[in-house]
Amino acid sequence: MTPQEGLAHFANLSPSSIKMGLDRVRVALDRLGHPERRFPALHVAGTNGKGSTCALAASCLARRYKTGLYTSPHLIRPNERIQVDGVEIDDDTFGRRIAEVVEVLGADHQLTYFEFGTIVAFWHFAKEHVEFAVIETGLGGRLDATTACVPKVTCITPIDFDHMEYLGHTLGAIATEKAGILKPGVPVVLAAQPEEAQRAIALARGEGQTLEEGRDFWLDADGRTFRTHHRTLTNLELPLKGPHQRQNLAVALACLEALAPDFPLTDDQLREGVRTTRWPGRLEEFPGAPLVVLDGAHNPAGVQVLLRALDTEYAGRPIHLVFGVFADKDSEPMMRALFPRVDAIYATPVGTPRTRDPKSYEALAKRLNSRVFVYPDAHAALEAARAQAPANGVVIVAGSLFLVGQLRRELIAATR
Repeated sequence: MTPQEGLAHFANLSPSSIKMGLDRVRVALDRLGHPERRFPALHVAGTNGKGSTCALAASCLARRYKTGLYTSPHLIRPNERIQVDGVEIDDDTFGRRIAEVVEVLGADHQLTYFEFGTIVAFWHFAKEHVEFAVIETGLGGRLDATTACVPKVTCITPIDFDHMEYLGHTLGAIATEKAGILKPGVPVVLAAQPEEAQRAIALARGEGQTLEEGRDFWLDADGRTFRTHHRTLTNLELPLKGPHQRQNLAVALACLEALAPDFPLTDDQLREGVRTTRWPGRLEEFPGAPLVVLDGAHNPAGVQVLLRALDTEYAGRPIHLVFGVFADKDSEPMMRALFPRVDAIYATPVGTPRTRDPKSYEALAKRLNSRVFVYPDAHAALEAARAQAPANGVVIVAGSLFLVGQLRRELIAATR
């Protein structure tokens, strides 16, 4: 299998295929000689903020250690999911790694897209001899393919409602699934949680060191000083926009604090890692008049985070919303919270069979906002929003990371 054939093999797997369970992954990793055991990891689960937390932690670790980063989903191309020292895997290497894995497992393996991609990431990190890896879970925890990694520290970012058809319909049930990444004797870092989620995690975590936001670590209100009961880190420069990123920064730094006995970093390395962190598609700005901002808010909790950011980052400016959402998302709470807060809505399908037809919620949207326009595709919706928003306005793209990826590709191409 050539690298090109390897890339084609991965592309032919269905990204939307979900099969819960670890048996397939364990068998595959065993046949590959357990690449996941060749590097220690920080394993991060949660509903919102886990990607930003991973990006911050990996950027800091890369100041001193050869660091792998595995995240999902991608915005434009799958290479984004697998990075070493902040550089995503190139096509030739990606194709070769896929081909190497297929040579062992066979092209008729029954792994899902996410399972196969996770295994390729572990294989690549082992081949590259990374000293450490930061691993983001997919939709769950207990039955997530990434749970095969060997963590030095585990972490749970804020829990909220999402993927309820797989994880359960209460915060306690969802938190229990997320807490499935916890392992005996492995320290855990916890973001502040809703009470129901906190109780479920407490039942799951058992013995071992636990660092809790607000009790054991916190970030000052200005977002520039991180504190624990034993240390203070000052003069932080956080490039990621939105007040929610301060919580993600605090959690990431707490993870690094828990790792410090084995993977120490100087204060200057931490500051530089934070300052140079990049995490596209989360309040990512594209300059212009109007300004275009891409945000990955795709569940009710994410929308609440976005609304707080609108109040702090873009207060007083007209907001024109390009919105698209998947049919399997709990989208009406998102609409009820977001639509009355913007000046106009440009509804579009997301370019995948999973999309919700905007005509199916047009009537609701018009009850929530008098200026609702429906477009046949994302390009037309974005162009209309840019044309109608005033020069001092902000065009926000939200509702789906897939939609953000579509339009991010377009916006990047336009700047070249």
